[in-house]
Amino acid sequence: MTHPRNERMLTTHEVRHAVADGEIDTVIVAFTDMQGRLQGKYLHASYFVEHALGHGVEGCNYLLAVDTEMNTVDGYAISSWESGYGDMVFEIDEDTFRRVPWLERTLMVQCDLHTTANEPVPMSPRSMLQRQMHRAAEHGWKAVSGTELEFVVYENTYEDAWARDYRGLTPSNQYNIDYSVMGSGRVEPLLQRIRGDMYAAGMVVESAKGECNLGQHEIGFLFDDVLTTADNHSVYKTGAKMIAAQAGKSLTFMAKPNDREGNSCHIHLSLRGEDDSTIFWDADTNERTPLYDHFIAGVLATMQDFTLFYAPNINSYKRFAAGSFAPTAVAWGQDNRSCSVRVVGEGAAARMENRLPGGDTNPYLALAAMMAGGLHGIENELPLEPMMTGSAYESDAPHVARTMAAARDLFAGSEIAAAAFGQEVVDHYVNYADVEIAAFDAAVTDWELRRGFERL
Repeated sequence: MTHPRNERMLTTHEVRHAVADGEIDTVIVAFTDMQGRLQGKYLHASYFVEHALGHGVEGCNYLLAVDTEMNTVDGYAISSWESGYGDMVFEIDEDTFRRVPWLERTLMVQCDLHTTANEPVPMSPRSMLQRQMHRAAEHGWKAVSGTELEFVVYENTYEDAWARDYRGLTPSNQYNIDYSVMGSGRVEPLLQRIRGDMYAAGMVVESAKGECNLGQHEIGFLFDDVLTTADNHSVYKTGAKMIAAQAGKSLTFMAKPNDREGNSCHIHLSLRGEDDSTIFWDADTNERTPLYDHFIAGVLATMQDFTLFYAPNINSYKRFAAGSFAPTAVAWGQDNRSCSVRVVGEGAAARMENRLPGGDTNPYLALAAMMAGGLHGIENELPLEPMMTGSAYESDAPHVARTMAAARDLFAGSEIAAAAFGQEVVDHYVNYADVEIAAFDAAVTDWELRRGFERL
């Protein structure tokens, strides 16, 4: 018998009864791919209970070897025409059963990816995060985290946006509505639906607030263990888009959908003892512990090497701009939002906030990178540099890569990445970057047409 994470998640026993009673007729079996998207199958519920539960289902291993448009591409060792594009197994995690309120009589369960020889697929994002969780567990620690994810809402449907080539869309707010009760209220029917459905899907919803870009909003969730947070994050992104579509609107988590403020994904993280004890804060001195300082130092020391996991798309790097609340400097500060690492909280609430990732980040990869960096800092007792005071934008601190190509090169040559994730994983995601860079380099953009069609 598995145990639910909270009273709204379902046990296997409850799933069997819901299917037998006719309350549920569809089960989505899903995993998160390299791009951070849920992929999988819609199974008839009776078939799921009788044949898939306890055994898993199979799907083509090309799902971890395609580009964003689902084209098969060369260069991946895991999957190719030469190897015949074989199957991998979706191993059902029975702790992840949840209702899908935006679809009728539907449940979802999330999966780990295994080879047909029953070995974990190492480049699966969920496997990569679990590897870092196991590293922490060897020290007697667990990681807890929360993600703050922004999106921009448009009055256009996704179909209309596609037909318009995503130009001339109408944002749901016409001015900066950061913290505006009026601004959020204008979009509240949609925000309320998303909050309510996510709560019913097993998440602990905190709040919604307006942001700076036109039509930009954020819905926050309570922190949890890192795997639960990443699982919830993936379900939330897919669900929010489906709910918007049902409302005749669209929303995007793109890092930089236009020339205004981008969509961020601030990630809060801390380590705790397996007994939930606080290890980042010394109650006697009321200060950070040396272990916490080493962890922060490790995240900073690996931030340039791991930028590809924080900013995984060409568009991600358009968000890095001075004075934009998106960081550019590899620096930390106490409650300083100009730094890539913002240190906040005391006691049990002591945590670091990584402000580098955008709304397009893959939560499993970003969290795996943070944990790998932090554990590297602890295991090597890296000293923490002095904190940044004032604006990090105006400082002489080192900066993260400003292009995907630069981030790709840093990741490819990183000995720390090879040690933390394995060389085959590094090679896999370097190829992912190569594919995206080649596709972008071959594209003719609107910017080129506007500047050159008549004037050159």
